[in-house]
Amino acid sequence: MEEIQHVAVLDFGSQYTQLIVRRVRELGYFAKLYALEDFPNIGKPGAIILSGGPKSTADPDAPDLDFDQLDAFGVPVLGVCYGMQLMNIKFGGKVHPSDRREYGPAKLNPKEYTGLYEGINHESQVWMSHSDTVSELGKDATVLAENQHGTPVSLRFGERYFGIQFHPEVTHSHEGTRILHNFLLQAENLEAFHIEDFKREIVEGIRETVGDRQIVCGVSGGVDSTVLAVLLHEAGVNIRAIFVDHGLMRKDEGDEVRNNFHRMGVPIETVNCADRFLGALEGVDDPEKKRSIIGNLFIDVFWDSVGDAEMLAQGTLYPDVIESASNAKSKASVIKTHHNRVARILELQEQGKVLEPLAELFKDEVRALGISLGIPADILNRHPFPGPGLAVRCPGIITEDRLEIIRECDAIFINQLKEQGWYDKTWQAYAGLVPVKTVGVKGDERSYEWAIALRAVISEDAMTADWVELPYSILRETSHRILNEVKGINRVLYDVSTKPPASIEWE
Repeated sequence: MEEIQHVAVLDFGSQYTQLIVRRVRELGYFAKLYALEDFPNIGKPGAIILSGGPKSTADPDAPDLDFDQLDAFGVPVLGVCYGMQLMNIKFGGKVHPSDRREYGPAKLNPKEYTGLYEGINHESQVWMSHSDTVSELGKDATVLAENQHGTPVSLRFGERYFGIQFHPEVTHSHEGTRILHNFLLQAENLEAFHIEDFKREIVEGIRETVGDRQIVCGVSGGVDSTVLAVLLHEAGVNIRAIFVDHGLMRKDEGDEVRNNFHRMGVPIETVNCADRFLGALEGVDDPEKKRSIIGNLFIDVFWDSVGDAEMLAQGTLYPDVIESASNAKSKASVIKTHHNRVARILELQEQGKVLEPLAELFKDEVRALGISLGIPADILNRHPFPGPGLAVRCPGIITEDRLEIIRECDAIFINQLKEQGWYDKTWQAYAGLVPVKTVGVKGDERSYEWAIALRAVISEDAMTADWVELPYSILRETSHRILNEVKGINRVLYDVSTKPPASIEWE
């Protein structure tokens, strides 16, 4: 009987690399992500995918790979963007650095609608993100597809090597998942992926890693930390779940969090330390400093609260990891520092005291894991809430008055979405303060007050997002109530920015 094999994805540093893993899992196959430094120690894969990356192949420190070792695996290989360019060079071709970056949608025109492009529509949209161009084809290269300008965007080398210049893993490539599926059909005996199997693997890993040590789990009421706490409870380890009320929560959120954990049978302890956090943040307006202060204070509060706890558990997801690029092996560019990737935690990681069992998962996969753990749907379907709380929705300095304005506006907006059936249709929605005062008229008198921005987005994984085209009735009623019920606001805006180039949160 032939051995069942996984799909190995080699990370060249693209912000979307983990999306490839996710797409493969969605197709029903088990995939793992590997740093280049791990190669060739990647087990016995049935297929290998080389990701994109931010570097140019002409850079002195451009990531490289030994293709003799790659060839020794004897399995199909797909090169994506940087991966394709490197593949072309390894087969004797040339790649020319360009001054113009090609970023955005393009049309895919396959030479033949077979193999990699079986079942693909004519001029299907794909998503480009590169600055280098193949200037000379490698030995035995066959052009499989071109873009609307006749430029080769897909190559094949021999029987097992395939290259594509676009990103099939992002939703902007309309048939990218089908292209990945067609590639995987070239492989044999690939291992199936089911969330129940993944759950068992995570639980076993937790038991093995934690052993008899006490582990502290910070909970916020969000999906990530909730699933983490229930997962640790399921594993039967010695857990203390601590809810830190840092004064940056939404309206009435503390009571809601405590009630939810009571429903799930997981005991939690509450630490009220709003004064400590707000005092440390006083006068600070730099977003990175805010995140650093909050992240380090979280650790201080945990350790102050539990004394001799031996480990810390975090509900870190892969988007946090890849945007922070905090892994020493990562080739990705840093987007922003997440509160759970600050220096203090990285120091604890080096000591083997941090457990992040969800760090390879995306939000929807965490929700699926939560379903398998029996967590109620209304808890799992809560919108994501950032670890630093309202601090990232309050650009500029943070004051209690500004936070109270955000809480009230946010509560009105969310209630409107729920009442009109739009809460579950959006990935995330909130109100954020715009630290600009504008002139208005209230009661026949001049007002000079703050503006508030409403934001609602749809996303699959927080790596990309689009704004929600909410009905005008919701926006009108929300605006009307905010302007009449919340003191200090005389203007309501709706954020229609996508990610990229904007992020989902304002800071």
